[in-house]
Amino acid sequence: MRLTHLLAALPFLVLPLAAPAHPHVWVDVALKIETDTRGHATGLIVGWSYDDFFTLLILEDMGLDPEADGVLTEDELARLKGFDLVEWPEGFEGDVYLETAAGPVTLSLPAPLDVRVEEGRIIATHYRAIDPVPLDGLSLRTFDPTYFVDYRLAGISLPQGCTARIDEADEAAANKAVEEMTGQTTEELFEEIEIGHLYADSARIICAGL
Repeated sequence: MRLTHLLAALPFLVLPLAAPAHPHVWVDVALKIETDTRGHATGLIVGWSYDDFFTLLILEDMGLDPEADGVLTEDELARLKGFDLVEWPEGFEGDVYLETAAGPVTLSLPAPLDVRVEEGRIIATHYRAIDPVPLDGLSLRTFDPTYFVDYRLAGISLPQGCTARIDEADEAAANKAVEEMTGQTTEELFEEIEIGHLYADSARIICAGL
């Protein structure tokens, strides 16, 4: 489920927007790419580690962890599993974008794998199948086009012989670009334009011998 849709149901969305752009949710992203015997990428395991404030809001909204001790029962974890995958609007790409020299890579809809709460943060993982493409030279970005969610690429797990060069977003350059584009910093404006790509971490995968 796209987080902007999920959060629309929560009673805290009257938040100020700091100039020039300010997200409402922070997510650390861990990726694992699965491959076949030809060295083609065939699947993507996505791990989203949500910030502690968002975690608190979700747990309260779903009536979980009433003891507020950060320890969920098996039943509560079962209820929480897949909470962020319930509704994916048409055209939503899951905020993960893969591309080869031939163009964008198609991924399947997500299937929930696991969820847990660690140090006050929900960590949820899901799986997406990939139309097989060579892993060598694959590039990826992770971002919310509306910049409602700020994703940070924490790491990529790859098969032996492959490495990923991760380039963190240049926030100062992104902020300047937004100011030059708009000259404004209102909440309504950022709902109308898509600036998330400016704040996107990116990675390129290189595999020796593939």
